[in-house]
Amino acid sequence: MPARFIHPIRTVAIFLVLPVPSLFPLRRRPAQICGSTMVVNINWELQGCCRHNQVVFIAAVGVSTVVILALWRTFLLTPFKLITVFLHETSHALACKLTCGDVEGMQVHANEGGVTQTRGGIYWIILPAGYLGSSFWGMVFILSSTNLLATRIASGCFILALVIVLFVAKNWFLRWLCIGFIIFIAVVWVIQEFTTVHALKYVILFIGVMNSLFSVYDIYDDTISRRVNSSDAEKFAEICPCPCNGVGWGVIWGFISFIFLCASIYLGLVILS
Repeated sequence: MPARFIHPIRTVAIFLVLPVPSLFPLRRRPAQICGSTMVVNINWELQGCCRHNQVVFIAAVGVSTVVILALWRTFLLTPFKLITVFLHETSHALACKLTCGDVEGMQVHANEGGVTQTRGGIYWIILPAGYLGSSFWGMVFILSSTNLLATRIASGCFILALVIVLFVAKNWFLRWLCIGFIIFIAVVWVIQEFTTVHALKYVILFIGVMNSLFSVYDIYDDTISRRVNSSDAEKFAEICPCPCNGVGWGVIWGFISFIFLCASIYLGLVILS
């Protein structure tokens, strides 16, 4: 039988949305059976868009974006900015552990700064994991908001991560931040389970959009507008100078982060189609 070419981008997307069908129940067009192989036709072209749930999803992403940009320099967004910094530092820690290193501690500060102390591991993987990992978690949260079960699982994993960080945090500010968000997510979850107010998915979606936007802004602020010599991009340029300097790596990472945001919206519409 002649080999068939499989589009690489669509292959990656299939692995993102198909492994747990109960989490992301795609509405499929009728399956076609060819010999002993069943081909599942997913609505990649978004034919028939946009249904009511897709319109609500797009509107929720749009409203979240407008609210975040409008309140960017106000204290109201500070807790969500800090939790984004937390996920940035968590991504550094995960990259360190996955490359056989040790995490000695994590800190998040009130000025929206953070640091993760690591020993060992692969440094050129650990460094970009902060910015790109934050964008990845934003994508995960946005996609999780498209389904109730996935929203519950994402919320549970998020609370578990906050509890774990309580034991590795090196400053009390990070500990109180974790405790505050544990209580906040738990209260919203309880309200959803026992009332008709289903706000949990919108909270998860908002955190996802916040992560995606903050990652792009953080890359711009640290590497382009202010050129912070201690930024991850500048450090990465020192150990991997080709093909560009810290600003160049910041632009590349920012572009990748923007792709994550666009991909999350597209895949969310596919899941809801």
